[in-house]
Amino acid sequence: MMISRWLCLVLAFICLPSVANTKEMPLEQQLAVKYIQAVTDHDYKALYAFYDRNSVFKDRTASKTYTGRRHIISFLRRAHQGVLEYGFNIEHMFNSGSLVVMIGSYHYRGPGDQFGKPGKIIDLAIPGVTTVKLDMDNRRVEEHEDLMDYQTMADQLAVQ
Repeated sequence: MMISRWLCLVLAFICLPSVANTKEMPLEQQLAVKYIQAVTDHDYKALYAFYDRNSVFKDRTASKTYTGRRHIISFLRRAHQGVLEYGFNIEHMFNSGSLVVMIGSYHYRGPGDQFGKPGKIIDLAIPGVTTVKLDMDNRRVEEHEDLMDYQTMADQLAVQ
């Protein structure tokens, strides 16, 4: 009897971590991660499906706003031109309904022409917050907003 109790207890502890790890992130966060992956992978076909003519892309820190699929994708194509590496390391993420907040750093490696460093390859890690307001019924992005630490970016550019 004592051995069976002990065996059950050991089995419960062995199985417990696997049960805890199977919990999936909310659907809103899954869709937001898939969307950010399309942005950083330059997957314009996927981005076309994420946007519609009412979608808004804002970089609040740079005071730039693009509205509509065509304008957003055109902006992203220009911004991604010549980029060698681009990614977003999400350090923390949460959501309130269909609003997903991602906190982390964007990593950029590419030509310095866009940053006043022609002929150089630059490497940047820009901390920031990206929020994505989603239309979960249509699996679209209603609004993407970036708040970036451009002072850190300027400090990094100064030494490159």
